[in-house]
Amino acid sequence: MKLGLVTSILDQSDFKEMIDIVAENGLDCVEVACWPAGKAERRYAGVSHIDTESLTQEKADELNAYASSKGVEISALAYYPNPLDENPEKRQQTIDHLYSVIDAAALLEVNMVTTFIGRMPSKTVSENLAEVAKVWTPIVKYAEQKNVKIAIENCPMLFTEDEWPGGQNLMTTPALFRKVFELLESDHIGLNFDPSHFVWQQMDYIKPLYEFKDKLFHVHYKDIKVYPEKLADVGIMATPLQYMSPKLPGLGDVDWGKYVSALTDIGYAGYTCIEVEDKAFEKDYAAVKTSVRQSAHYLRNFVQ
Repeated sequence: MKLGLVTSILDQSDFKEMIDIVAENGLDCVEVACWPAGKAERRYAGVSHIDTESLTQEKADELNAYASSKGVEISALAYYPNPLDENPEKRQQTIDHLYSVIDAAALLEVNMVTTFIGRMPSKTVSENLAEVAKVWTPIVKYAEQKNVKIAIENCPMLFTEDEWPGGQNLMTTPALFRKVFELLESDHIGLNFDPSHFVWQQMDYIKPLYEFKDKLFHVHYKDIKVYPEKLADVGIMATPLQYMSPKLPGLGDVDWGKYVSALTDIGYAGYTCIEVEDKAFEKDYAAVKTSVRQSAHYLRNFVQ
């Protein structure tokens, strides 16, 4: 396994400085944030370390060469929007950019895009599944033609009142994993698995690694801390940030020894990336850099 970082947290650095920070912390790879340039819409999104819409082969070669010179690989290009947005214009803009990210992954010979499947928050699960088949079938076929794999993260995108109650990403449970993979039968669509989202949903985050080992394309390391006293006060129907908080690996409720042990059981030898979203380490950019260093140091206990 290779240990790396999701680059969204390094929003004040350009591509080269971001690679420098990653290399200084002894990390092997980066999942590079590739939102449309200058269009941030939510926290940890809108970061664009690679502008995919203007990427040329010459620029792609330059980026790869710089990363390689620092001993860092690009594990995937990351873009986490809602491709099933109920606003038709916004949906089309999202899908158009997703195609550009797929094109960029092929140009860079990264051949991996990490994203969300999306969700129509006001519609039922059945209605959303029908829309997944309609919207995603041509996207997956295009990815096949480009020899690019698409790894869907299992984040519900259901943290705040504007996302409540449906959320913005359908692919959040093993039951839904199975249904989506049945609808989109392809070797080019799989999972970018993050255990933290199963913790606050009170689900087993180990068992799915065994069941979906052949669909495990990419892995995240993000921790989560559930506050029982807060949960007892607001209940599971509350917006989740009222009773839980994202934390650095080792500072929350994920048992990382068991998690990595399961990955070794299934023979996973791919990319594993730290996702930093811990507000306790956001006082300034120096604190952000500390969070990267601390996370890397901790996870080297499990990933060498």
